Amino acid sequence: MSENIKKVELLAPAGDLEKLKIAVEYGADAVYFGGELFSLRAAAGNLSIEEIEEGTLYAHDRGKKVYMTVNVFAHNQDVNLLPDYIERIKHIPIDAFIVSDPGVIYIIKQIIPEAEIHLSTQANTTNYASAAFWHSMGVKRIVTARELSLREIREIKDKTPETMEIESFVHGAMCISYSGRCLLSNFMTHRDANRGACSHPCRWSYSLMEQQRPGEYIPVEEDERGTYFFNSKDLCMIKHIPELIGAGIDSFKIEGRMKSIFYTAVTVGAYRRAIDKYYENPEEYEFNEDWYNELTKVSHRDFTTGFYFDKPTDDDQNYDSSSYVKDYVFLGLVKDYDEETGYAFVEQRNKLVIGDNIEIFGPDMEFFSQKLEIMLDEEGSPIESAPHAQQKIKIKTVKPVKADYMIRRKA
Repeated sequence: MSENIKKVELLAPAGDLEKLKIAVEYGADAVYFGGELFSLRAAAGNLSIEEIEEGTLYAHDRGKKVYMTVNVFAHNQDVNLLPDYIERIKHIPIDAFIVSDPGVIYIIKQIIPEAEIHLSTQANTTNYASAAFWHSMGVKRIVTARELSLREIREIKDKTPETMEIESFVHGAMCISYSGRCLLSNFMTHRDANRGACSHPCRWSYSLMEQQRPGEYIPVEEDERGTYFFNSKDLCMIKHIPELIGAGIDSFKIEGRMKSIFYTAVTVGAYRRAIDKYYENPEEYEFNEDWYNELTKVSHRDFTTGFYFDKPTDDDQNYDSSSYVKDYVFLGLVKDYDEETGYAFVEQRNKLVIGDNIEIFGPDMEFFSQKLEIMLDEEGSPIESAPHAQQKIKIKTVKPVKADYMIRRKA
């Protein structure tokens, strides 16, 4: 395939500065993050202004882009604070702002006239007329509503100007409410989902109670535990790279700013390999099941293709539990490697024990397996286990590794 062809962008979540750097190292073309204010992931680590500067420089030095989410639905008190915040960050060369509120777009454009605007999925763009309207208002990219099929996205692409880009979620948690415009959280816990403080009541267990029978709780499904009838499975489209590209999507977006660096590394790495393999030879592209298997090694719910091929059915909900599938444990992050001794310097993330059968993987290689036979503390003394959070250790690896490689084992 010609090197000049425009390839689809792989866009990764960056809940904090460490995740931003991991996403870049594992193959993201761009990352999206929130600042300390005005982002719809208030519980994520988010980035201070100094971290936004550092993260932007880190990404740009490696030819990657950074997008900043300012996608709250602003109330008056938010609007009062926003201009000062935008003034404080306007010197940073952020590539685009992801926004849902027209008032926020207006304020950003007043202060940074050249700012590129991407319209958040929260704005519920579900048709080509809405997309064309927003584009005429200066929006460069539309993040499509998650309720759209591939056919609908293709029609939006065909009936809007070529200068307008389409970004769509391809992986991660799905909100049961209309493109995330959820009122349940505010109603039940006084935490506004549309201002970044969702308490995820859609993941809770519910039963029915009839008015004339107080105290008699009826399971919605025939299950004594009740049912999680708002609880969607996670989106996973890695098996459908050709269909996504064929629909005209310009950017594949991974959900997960509140998830771990382990999730970021594995998910970005899997999609990177699938996308690159497709562009090597689209006509003869074949899906590799190993890419999907990688995705099952991070904490996840069962997978669904969401609305892309048809309206979701009962099979796309998990009525039994809102818990995650956790088949693997993230053990540590490689910080350095000594080629002469074969020792990797590791920052522990979960307990390691001599005799563990571990897997080690990195952005430039598939995983390899080995038995953990030699482990030293910081002073170089042999130890049997590393139980302390972020403990610094050395382990002997059977193959060379690099900084930012990760270690895991089967749970």
